Amino acid sequence: MSLHGTRGMTLVELLVTVSIAVILLAVAVPSYRALALNGRRMAVANEFVLALTYARSEAVKRNVPITVCSRATNATCAGSLAWDNGWLVFIDVGTAGSVDAADLILMVYPVLPGGTTLRSGARKRVTFHATGFSAGFNDTFRLCDRRGPAAGRSIVLSNQGRVRTEPGAATCP
Repeated sequence: MSLHGTRGMTLVELLVTVSIAVILLAVAVPSYRALALNGRRMAVANEFVLALTYARSEAVKRNVPITVCSRATNATCAGSLAWDNGWLVFIDVGTAGSVDAADLILMVYPVLPGGTTLRSGARKRVTFHATGFSAGFNDTFRLCDRRGPAAGRSIVLSNQGRVRTEPGAATCP
């Protein structure tokens, strides 16, 4: 058997290949982490905007007040400026701002994932009236993750019930 026909890698070639792989991973891993955090933040922002938009449209459609509040349990509002435990959307025909026997829960959003925070500037709840307006409930919600305010999002709700998002958040907890 002849050894001249057998080809393999030398130790130098193997070290060069491994070095290139390590350099590529060192560049790719932080980028992937940022991509994953951006995706998580955007998903939460979209879910919150969806909840507010849904509440507004249901208030107009059903001709009743619909409230979105920070969640304590799947059937009670937390009455907090921190919305990290999720939120509830419910028909609010009983006592304003709290879930009563006469109210119907329409949507429950669970605890926010992995270090993501959502804070209201001043509101513990938002109520949309049959006109679609949220008069008196305008606010700016700050959505942040562990990267701080520069990587956050602001979700702005107007008195007319319109919602928009903006890059960055003024403060994060």
